[in-house]
Amino acid sequence: MSSKLHIDFVSDVSCSWCAVGLRNLEQAIESLGDQIEADIQFRPFELNPDMPVGGQNLFEHVHEKYGWDDERTVDAMEHVRRSGEPVGIEFRIDRATHVYNTFDLHRLLHWAFTKDKQKDLKKALFTAHFTDGRNLSDHGVLASVAASVDLEADEAHEVLASGAFAQEVREDEQIWINAGVRSVPAMIFNGRYAVSGAQPPATLEQVMRRALAGAAEGVMP
Repeated sequence: MSSKLHIDFVSDVSCSWCAVGLRNLEQAIESLGDQIEADIQFRPFELNPDMPVGGQNLFEHVHEKYGWDDERTVDAMEHVRRSGEPVGIEFRIDRATHVYNTFDLHRLLHWAFTKDKQKDLKKALFTAHFTDGRNLSDHGVLASVAASVDLEADEAHEVLASGAFAQEVREDEQIWINAGVRSVPAMIFNGRYAVSGAQPPATLEQVMRRALAGAAEGVMP
């Protein structure tokens, strides 16, 4: 008999390590097989909440935020690219040239949750951003990505244009900030056991086993 495990996955679409972390989590869940029935809910976190709607060139962004020159940025992205290879993620710096404001993406993901398509949309957005280099500030592009996972494009357009779910996303963001989340990805298992960063599958499997066993260590404040 499978044990139920709820996982809150706090992340941002513009976070490459969140994409890697999700793949690692999926591998850990797969390794546990029919021992668990995992339910993943994606929670919003904005790495760049003040980013203009149209986004910013990646090299300009990291220079302003971290003081990096182009060479260091390319080296960092090469490290990310290599990290994606073992989990089947193709990071393309030649295509993913911009960083975008992700608030609309979080609103769209909230809507997708109501349609039981949140995970599908999350993964499609990661691919659209990091592999295909699509303009995630364009509502038409976002509606197209939604349609690729069998969500209604017209309804996606309506959600984006109307500002729907803005309050829900803001409130959810604040919940996780208040809970102590300062960086992503952050994964919280059964509301108690927290893991930060793109931890390897073996580590995540151990944490899930502890969560299922009700161990007292690693409790979320």
